[in-house]
Amino acid sequence: MKKFWKWKNQTVTNQETKETAQERTLFLNGTIAEESWFDDDLTPQMFKDELNAGTGDITVWINSPGGDCVAAAQIYNMLMDYKGNVTVKIDGIAASAASVIAMAGTKVLVSPVSMLMIHNPATVAFGDSAEMQKAIAMLNEVKESIINAYEIKTGLSRAKLSHLMDAETWMDANKAVELGFADGILKRESGDGGGEEPAQVSMLYSEAKVVNSLMDKLAAKCRIQQKQEEPKVNADSLLERLNLMKNWR
Repeated sequence: MKKFWKWKNQTVTNQETKETAQERTLFLNGTIAEESWFDDDLTPQMFKDELNAGTGDITVWINSPGGDCVAAAQIYNMLMDYKGNVTVKIDGIAASAASVIAMAGTKVLVSPVSMLMIHNPATVAFGDSAEMQKAIAMLNEVKESIINAYEIKTGLSRAKLSHLMDAETWMDANKAVELGFADGILKRESGDGGGEEPAQVSMLYSEAKVVNSLMDKLAAKCRIQQKQEEPKVNADSLLERLNLMKNWR
């Protein structure tokens, strides 16, 4: 079985108090549940057992394009239920289902060169129109459940979040902080105990808006300009002009 997660546990000692503590780090890399998890009792239990094998705060590093929304939902719930603090750090990309997992962080930090993407859930359906309607209804419910996680973290309205998902929205680090998907931006550690910095200029990319803008520009270029018709002159008007010309002779 190919695992998309990896744990790194080490014991650290406080030089002042000489107290030791376990530092736990979880790495989520690649597609979530690419070869397992769905309709599988073994994989979720394995992840949960490893999560609860230790105590204390944990750091979760995410670099994933997303994957199975069921797996993401379960991991989100496990992290939310974990007793210690969960610090999520996005060092590459947290897209689709991976963005849902990121919302479980007590604190979410993003690299200044990372991206976060949210969009509508998708599926593959087969069958008649009734089956298609069932698939549409299922996707609508999945979307509502995903919005729940985004709403809890960001405080944005459900309508706003729904529009962002419809547009397949890509956020840079600053925009993710601005919209509430993240709490801060990672920076180089220094002697003053740094680790994050406030957001500056932000960027948001919407695929739908870009496509619509391009189509509008193409339509404007291809539009055929209609010639303006010359005003029509009736017979009475022509007769009046002829009479005026006669009078001026």
